Amino acid sequence: MTHTHTLCPTLSTEAAHHRCTAIQARLDHTDLFGASWRISPCPLFLSSDQLQFFISLGPHLLSFYRGLNRLYSESLKSLQPAWVAGYLDQGKPESLLQYSRMKRFRDEVPAVIRPDIIPTQDGMVITELDSVPGGIGLTACLSHIYHDLDDGHVRIIGGRNGMIQGFARMLRSYQAQRTGCIAILISEESKDYRPEMSWLAEQLRKEGLPVWCVEPREIRFTEEGLRLEIDGSLQAVDVVYRFYELFDLLNIPKAELVQYAAKKGWVSVTPPYKPALEEKSAFALFHHPMLRPFWEKELGVECMLELSRVIPKTWLLDPAPLPAIATIPDLRIGTRTVASWRDLENATQKERQFVIKPSGFSPLAWGSRGVSVGHDMPQAEWVDALRNALVSFPTTPYILQEFHKGRLFDMDFMDESHGAVVRMSGRARLSPYYFASEGTVELAGILATICPADKKILHGMKDAILVPCAVQPS
Repeated sequence: MTHTHTLCPTLSTEAAHHRCTAIQARLDHTDLFGASWRISPCPLFLSSDQLQFFISLGPHLLSFYRGLNRLYSESLKSLQPAWVAGYLDQGKPESLLQYSRMKRFRDEVPAVIRPDIIPTQDGMVITELDSVPGGIGLTACLSHIYHDLDDGHVRIIGGRNGMIQGFARMLRSYQAQRTGCIAILISEESKDYRPEMSWLAEQLRKEGLPVWCVEPREIRFTEEGLRLEIDGSLQAVDVVYRFYELFDLLNIPKAELVQYAAKKGWVSVTPPYKPALEEKSAFALFHHPMLRPFWEKELGVECMLELSRVIPKTWLLDPAPLPAIATIPDLRIGTRTVASWRDLENATQKERQFVIKPSGFSPLAWGSRGVSVGHDMPQAEWVDALRNALVSFPTTPYILQEFHKGRLFDMDFMDESHGAVVRMSGRARLSPYYFASEGTVELAGILATICPADKKILHGMKDAILVPCAVQPS
């Protein structure tokens, strides 16, 4: 297996140790993030070609969201197959569906786009899209720290303040000409992200934007709209940044009042209340042969080609029986075509290069919960996972997705137990953050999560190295 070396050029062991100590001190000073991951002396370096890939990917993903929004809307009007909206609406409460379809919100799509991308030996692969992502404040803070360590000589992607300025531009586009404040509402379910978003709000205020990170119960409702008490006075809330999942709405204080204010046009809410745009099954719709003419027309040749290269084959695990003459499109076990999901139960470990995970609208659908990796589990457990996914379809649809193995990276990190900098071989998840405003989208930063090589599911963990990405020095 080929390793990609991402070590800082000409950095001595002593210098690496000093840098790790300095980074930890800066993090401790923020009093926000703690030492919940491994500290590396250097960012993850990407080539100029890789940077160009990430820059060009943003507009393609925005086009994908717009296309998905149109596909859903046209499905409701019978201009596209009705089963499209049926799948995307599966398991959602009718009240939320009716709200999401209101004409006022017809053209709205997420303004923060974060794909999770695995660099493999054959190129980049997007495992999923997240429109309510964590890590915005963390990536912004790490960009500050790693930029300052080298006085700006290392080119952090997005720059020192790219995350903050990009997020600010996005919020200002929603605020328009209004003069009230902006509320980042974080639910109890998402409380682990409150420290980083509070830090982000503080940085945004330094940029002149009145942003406050608050709990939903702190919002006040009046006949004129939403209000927030700031320094003893009530301020109108112009924009709500929704940092909570739609499945959790019933547990969020005053959620209905926020929805009512948005319906009346008193406040703008992003991401929009559109559960159809937060389903992982969107990738299955992208690859469905019956929908290919729609996507080709909607996206255009170049966008369609680029997304086809990076979006893995995905299938929605619908338990409905197929006719005897039918097969599941493009799904194979070895060289054999598949006509029933039960055919997967007898697949060998080598043939089970698949991942099963909830499509969305479930507490299991975020934070790498509910994910089963086929070749990393005994056959009996694989069969149970597959059957559970099929049984859960009426309330929580699951998807089946090709598994793509990440290539190896060598990274140094501070081993606290030995007080020394050591080297780790690991696989990376790259999370670029794109912010959309005024019809355009820009790359503001990339967070790299490098997990030990034996981990199959790549996510934030105590054994992972978290760093911003930078451009490889020439």
